[in-house]
Parts: sequence; structure tokens; C-alpha cells
Amino acid sequence: MEKRLDKINEQLSIYQYTDGFAYGTDAVLLAAFASVKKGEKGADLGTGTGIIPILLAHHKSPEKIYAFEIQEDYALLARENAVRCNFSDKIEVICENVKNIFPGYLRERGVEALDFVVTNPPYMKMTSGALGESERKIVARHEKYCDISDIARAASNLLKNGGDMYIIYRTERLCDLFFALRENNLEPKELVFVRSFEKDEPKLIMCRARKCASSSLKVSDFVIYESALKNTPEMDEVYKNGRIGDLHGKRN
Repeated sequence: MEKRLDKINEQLSIYQYTDGFAYGTDAVLLAAFASVKKGEKGADLGTGTGIIPILLAHHKSPEKIYAFEIQEDYALLARENAVRCNFSDKIEVICENVKNIFPGYLRERGVEALDFVVTNPPYMKMTSGALGESERKIVARHEKYCDISDIARAASNLLKNGGDMYIIYRTERLCDLFFALRENNLEPKELVFVRSFEKDEPKLIMCRARKCASSSLKVSDFVIYESALKNTPEMDEVYKNGRIGDLHGKRN
């Protein structure tokens, strides 16, 4: 299994499989969007290379992140990347299907419930897309082993009451997402439409949902590029400091 070393920033680099699904802007955006506080414990559902936990550990200093991954070779790669980036004490990789995450799953690790869950899940149904690509890419992009309802259920099972789930997803599947969230006692609280350019239609959304919360939703936009060769100042902040500015004020 061939892999290459890719630079994230001046301090971090990770290995990625040459025939696998490489991380993109969506992972970087999600890590910046997640309002993770120092000392909190959380999980990443479908960690892949481990890019999102690594960015969170680097920029936001959580105490622990449990990184779930169904593909054994990617679980091994995520562990290797955590060691490479000196975060093996903060990131614990678990090779598991999210369908098997039941309430109290982490109890044997001395954890009752988590403060946050992040996920950049498969967004394409098995009936769509290029199914002739590699197995690694199919699992990463398509709902082969889990769908959005499974992801929401696992997140709810891991979170404490009042804990937050952060997700980046395709705009065209927003209705599926909201249905899955509410079905699992996760209330959408923030919705960000992600546009490549200001005049573009948004192809991605970022959402924060809170477990056992009242209904109220704040909506905003995030633009990546000012021009073909220039990021917006907000996107520069994402790359530089791993954070997105205060979009909605105090989070509730």
C-alpha cells in the first residue's frame, strides 16, 4: 500500500494513501468550525487519515479525541499520523463501525459521555457516483457501511446532554441531515452555507447540533475565495490559526 507524505502546515505533515481518499478543504473547515475547548473530550466518526483530530489537537488542545474508523488500513494510518504529529497521548484510534457505537460504548475506557463529536461522513448514496473507483474511496464517499442516520445515532449515543455535534455535509442532502439529527435528539443550532465564491451556490454546509436542546437556528455564510488565486481573510484565518471567527455570537 503506497503512501505519500503531505504537508498540512509548517508544523504538521501526515501520510496519505496514494490510491485512497485524500483530505480536502472540507476537513480543514470542519476542524476550524468545531468550538472545542481546552480539556474537553470528543470523538471523530470516520477519521480516515486522522486529519481532523490532528488539527483539533494542534489548534484547540482537547484532552482526548476518540477517532473511529471502519477501515483497518486507515485506522493503522491514523495511528501512525497521530504518533508522527506527537498527539498519540491525545488521539486514540478505534477500528469500529459506527453502527456498533451504543450508549455507554466508552465506559470501559472510563468515559461516560463526551463533550463533542465531529464528522465528515460519506455523503453519496450507493446508487450514485463513480462506483468504479478504489474500495478505499468508495467507503469514504459512499454510504456503503453506514448512512447519515447511523452517524447521528452514534453521535447521540456518545454525547452528554448539552454536548455538540459538528458536521460538514452536502447541501443537497440537508433535509436528510436534519431528519436524522432530530430523530436522534440532536437539535440543529447553527447552519453555515459554504460557498467557493460569494456569488456561487453553496455546495457544502456546516452544522452544529446540540443534544437535548430547544429549537432555535442561526444561519450564516462562509466564502472561501475572493478570486481565483486569493483566499478570503476568513479562509486565511482557518489555515493560519485553525479557527473560524464568531459567526453567531454566544453558542446555545
